[in-house]
Amino acid sequence: MASRLNIGFLGAGKMATALAKGFIRAGLVTVKQIMASDVNEAATRAFVKETGARTTAFNPDVVCFADVLILAVKPDQVSAVLAEIRESFTEKHLLISIAAGVPIGKLEAALGTGARVVRVMPNTPALVGTSASAFTPGHSALATDSQLTEKLLSSVGTVIQVKESLLDAVTGLSGSGPAYVYLFIEALSDGGVAAGLPRDAATKLAAQTVLGAARMVLETGAHPGALKDMVASPGGTTIEGLHELEKGNFRGTVMNAVRAAAEKSRKLAQG
Repeated sequence: MASRLNIGFLGAGKMATALAKGFIRAGLVTVKQIMASDVNEAATRAFVKETGARTTAFNPDVVCFADVLILAVKPDQVSAVLAEIRESFTEKHLLISIAAGVPIGKLEAALGTGARVVRVMPNTPALVGTSASAFTPGHSALATDSQLTEKLLSSVGTVIQVKESLLDAVTGLSGSGPAYVYLFIEALSDGGVAAGLPRDAATKLAAQTVLGAARMVLETGAHPGALKDMVASPGGTTIEGLHELEKGNFRGTVMNAVRAAAEKSRKLAQG
């Protein structure tokens, strides 16, 4: 792949930087095969510092340079960016959009008939190579476009293909999910401090506990409920703690959070 693929980022923020670093680290492309555009000089300086790749203030420069364009701007900037590149966007180009809530139909309409588009919902752990992403190919996207998207996103974590109608659910779960987990880690740490642990020790133990539990789910393939039961001995400390969580409607609250975030994503897309 590295011998023939140029990748351009429309937007040089943190997610663009994380993806670029992942692509380079995985050997999918070299530094010379990446370029990013952004009017924010602080963003381009940070992109260069982290990746070593070239930057520009002009989006058309990136379109001329790249075969694959990754749209990494805020949703309210999408229309202006696509209008700026429409004339230089050709059949050789693939647009991969990570702009939250912007539907494929809007992307395709902005670029013109036959535009090859893939919509992606990544999440912020891409910054450390552990993203959970989902993607949907557009109407004119080729099978090879989906394969390429999957290969690129796999370099920064896990990726699955879903129907576009499910991307709002993905947003509510894995898109917003890191914030829920951070809140849980903070609460675990607070509990440790309340029980007498120093804050730094409590936070380190809480974060490692979440990491270890997640790896158990992914690597064993066991149902989370079965893994929970392995920890909860009859009459022991864990079942006592679980009882308190159930009294606080823990599972129902988390489910409601995912559903509320997914519904908000739908409303933003419609707006």
